[in-house]
Amino acid sequence: MFPDIQICCAEVVAGSAAWLGRGLSCVCAQRRESDARPSFDLTPPQEECLQRLQSRIDVAYDSSVPEHQEALKALWNAAFPEEELHGLISEQWKEMGWQGKDPSTDFRGGGFISLENLLFFARNFPTSFQDLLQKREGDRSVWEYPFAVAGVNITFMLIQMLDLEAVKPRTLVGATFLKFLAEDDSAFDRLYCITFKLMDHEWLDMHASYMDFNAVMKSTRRQLERELLSEDITRLEELPSYALLTR
Repeated sequence: MFPDIQICCAEVVAGSAAWLGRGLSCVCAQRRESDARPSFDLTPPQEECLQRLQSRIDVAYDSSVPEHQEALKALWNAAFPEEELHGLISEQWKEMGWQGKDPSTDFRGGGFISLENLLFFARNFPTSFQDLLQKREGDRSVWEYPFAVAGVNITFMLIQMLDLEAVKPRTLVGATFLKFLAEDDSAFDRLYCITFKLMDHEWLDMHASYMDFNAVMKSTRRQLERELLSEDITRLEELPSYALLTR
C-alpha cells in the first residue's frame, strides 16, 4: 500500500499553518497580518451564493450524523457498485485511497463538502471519476497518489485559492469565480471536478511519483488560475481543462 500520507491544511491566519496527518501536502499560501490585500464588492446575488457556499464549507464531517453516513455509503456505491461495503469502518476504504479503515479521520482537512465534492464527481462525471480512481490513463508511477486523500486536498486547495472564507473576495481569481457561482450554484463542485482531472493531467505530464505531489498541486493551481483569469472565459465549461472531463 502507500507509505504514510498527509492531508495538509494551512490555516490562512497571521503567519501560521496547521498540518493534519502525515505525508501529502496541499499548496496553501501563508500571509502576514501586515499583508494588504484589496477586496472586491459583490452584487447581492453573488453575496447570497457565497454565503450558501460558506455555510457548506463550515460543516465538519460527523460520523454520527445519518446524512453524512448515507453520503459516505453513496460514495462507496458510486465507486464500487459491484462490491458490497462491510461497514463505515472497514479495511475496504483503503481501496479508494483513504489512509486507514475509517475515512472520517481524513475529512478533517476538507469537511463534509469534500465528501460532497467526491460524490458530485462520481455522479456527474462517472467515466472520469473511474479513470482517476482506477488509474486507467497514462504511464503511471509505481508510487501513485491515493485518490481519496488527494480529493480532500483539492477541496481545501480550492477554498484557499478562491479565498472563500473571507467576507468579500480579496483576490481577482476569487472575485472571478463568484461570477460563475452566481450563474451556477454548483460551480464549486464543477470546478472541483475540473481541478481533479487537471491535477491528474499535470501528474502524468510531469511523470510524477508520490513525493512529487506538492509540486503537482502547485502546477495545477497555477494553470487553473491562468484559465480562470482568461478574458474570454464566461462559463466554467469554457475553461480549456474542462475538455479533459468525460461523462
